[in-house]
Amino acid sequence: MERYRIVAGVGLYYVTFTVVEWLPVFIDESACKIITDSLNFCIKNKSLGVNAYVIMPTHLHAIVFDVEFNAERLKHTLDDMRKFTGRQLLDYSAKHFPKCFGAEFQAHAGKDRERRFWQPTQHPVGIVSGGFWKQKIDYLHDNPCRKGLVLRPEDWRFSSARYWLTREKNDVQLSDVGWD
Repeated sequence: MERYRIVAGVGLYYVTFTVVEWLPVFIDESACKIITDSLNFCIKNKSLGVNAYVIMPTHLHAIVFDVEFNAERLKHTLDDMRKFTGRQLLDYSAKHFPKCFGAEFQAHAGKDRERRFWQPTQHPVGIVSGGFWKQKIDYLHDNPCRKGLVLRPEDWRFSSARYWLTREKNDVQLSDVGWD
């Protein structure tokens, strides 16, 4: 049983989606666009709000919320997004990555599916204070720097860091709710 859950009374969440075995799928624009396009679809059609995000080669972090702070709908939206992107990314990986990736996806399938793209948990952590929000937003924006991928957070393409620094448009339609 997962310790972290989306619950009523908490509006903003920090989530992590990790590829099984930390496989580096998000190493090209097309794989990342599957995520950003899905986030934008959920923003437009499923009441998702995205405050911040970063797509790393093996995982993604995001600060998300339901625009009406409906915890049940947020849970379903994230579940639906994971299912959709998982299927899309499995198909993409089968065409563009070595066969060993497919073997790992099959090895992690479980009883309810033939393949699994995402590790089972999304690890939602409720954000209940301005200090914690700032800690999480700084952590996710600094992730590419900590991993030696860029020198400055705003230089990582698939991140909201540049938006938060300059308000420059982004791949994802962000909502700048938060604590200032």
